[in-house]
Amino acid sequence: MVVSSGFATTLAGAKLETLLLNSTSSSSSSFGSSSLRAHLASPSQIQNFYRPAPNNCRMILMQRGGVRFEVSASTDDAVGTDYNIDPAKVSSFSALEQLKTAAADRYTKERASVVVIGLSVHTAPVEMREKLAIPEAEWPRAIEELCGLNHIEEAAVLSTCNRMEIYVVALSQHRGVKEVTEWMSKTSGIPVSEICEHQFLLYNKDATQHLFEVSAGLDSLVLGEGQILAQVKQVVKVGQGVVGFGRNISGLFKHAISVGKRVRTETNIAAGAVSVSSAAVELALMKLPESSHATARMLVIGAGKMGKLVIKHLVAKGCTKMVIVNRSEDRVAAVREELKDVEIIYKPLDKMLACAAEADVIFTSTASETPLFFKEHVKDLPSVGSETGGLRLFIDISVPRNVGSCVNDVENARVYNVDDLKEVVAANKEDRLRKAMEAQAIIAEESRQFEAWRDSLETVPTIKKLRAYAERIRAGELDKCLSKMGEDIPKKTRRAVDDLSRGIVNKLLHGPMQHLRCDGSDSRTLSETLENMHALNRMFSLEIEVAVLEQKLRAKTSQK
Repeated sequence: MVVSSGFATTLAGAKLETLLLNSTSSSSSSFGSSSLRAHLASPSQIQNFYRPAPNNCRMILMQRGGVRFEVSASTDDAVGTDYNIDPAKVSSFSALEQLKTAAADRYTKERASVVVIGLSVHTAPVEMREKLAIPEAEWPRAIEELCGLNHIEEAAVLSTCNRMEIYVVALSQHRGVKEVTEWMSKTSGIPVSEICEHQFLLYNKDATQHLFEVSAGLDSLVLGEGQILAQVKQVVKVGQGVVGFGRNISGLFKHAISVGKRVRTETNIAAGAVSVSSAAVELALMKLPESSHATARMLVIGAGKMGKLVIKHLVAKGCTKMVIVNRSEDRVAAVREELKDVEIIYKPLDKMLACAAEADVIFTSTASETPLFFKEHVKDLPSVGSETGGLRLFIDISVPRNVGSCVNDVENARVYNVDDLKEVVAANKEDRLRKAMEAQAIIAEESRQFEAWRDSLETVPTIKKLRAYAERIRAGELDKCLSKMGEDIPKKTRRAVDDLSRGIVNKLLHGPMQHLRCDGSDSRTLSETLENMHALNRMFSLEIEVAVLEQKLRAKTSQK
């Protein structure tokens, strides 16, 4: 191996040196960062590793720290001096050379990884999710801080009541995850060890598929729920204009929105209630004539947790007016404040029968241990109109029951309890599971398309360089041509010659450009596209130098 006195000048920039130092300290305790800095101090120190070589020098096989490598001597180096490696000192320096090369390869030749570091309702308790949660207004700041980490290039935050997920493009998977986890610990006050117990990690294709499943509602507590799609859209909206919300991450989230819409459209997975409160509303609307959905008089007895959910589901189905009977007005006032566009009328508990007489559908959800309605209470109530089916509906979601089964004996009344609702919920859940399988096929297809798009980004630098190369030649030859034609050439002629040269270049580049695109729209494989890219790089000397990414790392370090 030939080593010249100028070896130290080929080292990477400030950030790459930091990466080398970190890699060194983690890989071998006998070769620490202090010794690395010492070896890099000056060219003369590097020369001290060498002594004159004999005429016939053979390959030396060395091994250190589990890394196997070969070194050889040369009879001629850059300064005309013969050197041979001193076996007593070769080990640490060869490890340095090996490490420098490996680090450069890792951070410049390999494509960065898409990683999701997350905690969700499936993996972490609510107490932990509360501490980790990041308000929407703080997402841009979080993205900037994450992208300030050594190994993170792009980032996005998806923080909801059920999940806290950070999506990043990482130069190194291991170190990127370590840095993000430490950042989460710092911002939340939760120890790293505790976060690691509950977090999940997904990379590249698995990370893509996970976000698509989240957007489609397949990872939600209620399969197919629609709120999460709106939250994914909000990530894109907030990320617009934030420097760290780059091409890969923004492309991933935008594609996830399309997937969420497509799954809901093609499978109708959100149809059908899967909770008792939503099933109660759905059952009531099933029993009412469709023409009366907007005009039916709704009464909700009880404004506790279940009663509040019934109210929200009624509003979601288009109900704009209802009466609520409750012991106190405080809870009703809170619901009214939350649903300002809905007319909510409060009545005390002693007005319950009077309210029932004016209602077409009565939902009951109180904690009463004895029924609120018996046959004798209902038989004397006025009949409901034919426009609502002629039957007064009692939807009882309380346990113990609030409506006695004897009410069914009244000719113009029907009672449905929790057991009736469970059948609706079970049927809908089974239906959603079938639709979820259909959704997975859509997600698999969309994941392949996204990966193809991301793979195609690898050829973008070559496309740009090839166009720039062709443009330099075109502009140079055009200047030569115009200079030969003289200065008194009409503008129309100049324009015609310029257009001619551009047309020739564009037609010549059309074929190569087509073979550098791999977006899943044709049968061309990624390997074919990359082979074409490497061939063009070789033919026109378009290789991307290590210095380009080195400069990128240096700029990032200077910002810090």
